[in-house]
Amino acid sequence: MELSKVESRHNKLMIQIKQQGSVTLQEIMERFQCSEATGRRDLDMMEKMGGVIRTIGGAIYEGREQKEFPFSEKRLVSWEEKEQIAAVAADHIIEGDVIGLTGGTTTYLIAKAIKHKRNITVVTNAVNIAFELSEAEDIQVVMTGGVMRKKSYELCGLLAEKIIESINITKMFVGIDGVTVEQGFTMHSELENRIAQLLIKRSSKVFAVFDHSKLGKEALLTIVPLNQMYGVITDCPPDAWFTKAFQQAGVQIFTP
Repeated sequence: MELSKVESRHNKLMIQIKQQGSVTLQEIMERFQCSEATGRRDLDMMEKMGGVIRTIGGAIYEGREQKEFPFSEKRLVSWEEKEQIAAVAADHIIEGDVIGLTGGTTTYLIAKAIKHKRNITVVTNAVNIAFELSEAEDIQVVMTGGVMRKKSYELCGLLAEKIIESINITKMFVGIDGVTVEQGFTMHSELENRIAQLLIKRSSKVFAVFDHSKLGKEALLTIVPLNQMYGVITDCPPDAWFTKAFQQAGVQIFTP
């Protein structure tokens, strides 16, 4: 039986909410070309059916804190926005830099965006990022070693930690699963969180890279508090209250 237009929209919207962890009315209006009233009705109906919780200006997925999505699913969400973030990140990279990239879809797109750069070194614990840069003639790639996590292609464990101890990074780009004022920058995986923390300690400047869906979202583990980031690179200016929090923490905000 063919789904109605409303049912089809609800199914697509639920997939988006599960993958992102949350959705805003503005995102719904832009994606489905519908009115604000229609978007609100959709969310109200979906809340009654279960699976989402209505918030001011949108909704969140009920199981968001426990859910970690694999790279193959994450890459389907906000791809264009992440490409814009990657382009901004690439503008910060100059010849001679030693760049650090954690795993993730946004950092993967940074790797794609810097393939034309000359005389830089990229340190990463992500197998897919290293492979993406394997044919870039003027980029030296350093991998941390370790045991690969299949969901993210990231290398973790004691071997990775040992290698990181002797590496010096000029600019580090960290993918995150969420950021809140109270908990700072957060991540689902304990192993990946540990590697990110060690890479940050070895870096002169650290940038968190994330799309707007991560704002106000809290994952299981804190990587670092707000004031330990040099800057954030995101696809659009944060809400005023979040912008104020970043500024008070001394964090610079960069957008396309």
